[in-house]
Amino acid sequence: MRKIGMFALFLMLIGAALVSAQDVTVPSAPPDGTAYELIEVAGGFVRPVFLTHADDGSGRAFIVEQNGRIFVIQDGNVLGTPFLDASDIVSRDANERGLLGLAFHPNYAENGFFYINYTNRSGNTIIARYTVSADNPNVADPDSALNLLQIAQPYANHNGGDLAFGPDGYLYIGMGDGGSAGDPQGYAQNTGELLGKILRIDVDGGEPYAIPEDNPFVNDSSYAPEIWALGVRNPWRFSFDAVTGDLYIGDVGQNQWEEVNFQPAGQGGINYGWNIIEGIHRYSGEPVPDGLTPPFAEYSHADGCSVTGGYVYRGAELPELQGVYFFADYCSGIIWSNYRDAAGTWQTNVFMESGLTISSFGVDEANELYVMNHSGTVAKLVAK
Repeated sequence: MRKIGMFALFLMLIGAALVSAQDVTVPSAPPDGTAYELIEVAGGFVRPVFLTHADDGSGRAFIVEQNGRIFVIQDGNVLGTPFLDASDIVSRDANERGLLGLAFHPNYAENGFFYINYTNRSGNTIIARYTVSADNPNVADPDSALNLLQIAQPYANHNGGDLAFGPDGYLYIGMGDGGSAGDPQGYAQNTGELLGKILRIDVDGGEPYAIPEDNPFVNDSSYAPEIWALGVRNPWRFSFDAVTGDLYIGDVGQNQWEEVNFQPAGQGGINYGWNIIEGIHRYSGEPVPDGLTPPFAEYSHADGCSVTGGYVYRGAELPELQGVYFFADYCSGIIWSNYRDAAGTWQTNVFMESGLTISSFGVDEANELYVMNHSGTVAKLVAK
């Protein structure tokens, strides 16, 4: 296996600060990717970009197509009628636009609320709430849309697009830096802007939302109060560890380096450094200011072109993978495994070369791991 060791010494110096307070069992050795395979479980999708579940006991999986449709997989079958068809309001005129994120409310079984992140026909980001229909649990009410947030996008790329409810019940939103190249308008480090940030809002505390009282900058008028973390370029898929609550953020790089960032559970206010640093490398400005948090993993464009953030495995079918975080590259199809050893040092290794165009990972209601092939299929990670 190939090991990423370019920054191991650097990470050893900061490792103590990154270790979560959670006391969990850690893997004793890198997992052997030759013992696993990806098996196709569904196909025929148009540019699938996400898989998630409603956590409602139904066992269903929901597949997000970038063109604006969401489909249901139930008992191994893809239902013919979309759960939601928003294709008439979603922009599809650029590779990074479209329907990009989906999150179900923690109390979805009771209130039927779910949230989508998409770029509209004007190219701007919309965060909207929808409600499942009253008479069919596999079809949403298309007329139930409530727009919570609209964010202008100056360019057609770096829209971010991910949504996830954290263990705290708040909605987290990943926003790219607005696009073009190099963050020409300085959004990621502009504390008054929502672009280039991870946002955190309370969808239950107000209309259309409220600001959590413990957001890190809520009492600093120079910051937009929604900001939870800053200094990201294009956070393409973030996830919470289902056991520890730690946050993992895949952040797409610029010219040379792709990175994955880490946030201990509940610790907001972190600045991940874009566009001052790319990975652990200086990108612009000199000297590099204090207070920036580098990634725990990076790889060069010799191994790919665009990181796809994944999940810490917490399923039951593959117990030897417990606590291992998986991420991938969109272009090369390489999947990496990552974990912290007993000394708190990050260990990153190539897990497998999938041969897929991995647009996203996903987990089902049992926390089993899937990958989305942007070419139209969904595969599940299984033991051989």
